[in-house]
Amino acid sequence: MASVASSGGSGLFKFLKPRLRPQPDDIQAAAMWGVAAGATALYLIQPFDWLKKTFFEKPEPEGK
Repeated sequence: MASVASSGGSGLFKFLKPRLRPQPDDIQAAAMWGVAAGATALYLIQPFDWLKKTFFEKPEPEGK
């Protein structure tokens, strides 16, 4: 039982050699690149008027 606990990590990447398995720094770098890509997309598209109109403004009643 102790050998299973000492091997560490999940069984998802057991088929890879230990040097080729994703390290915590790799996961952190991928997450940071994802945040950077999302921020860039928001900067390029700038959907702020659409977001305000869709989610924050109340629709006008139809039976005026």
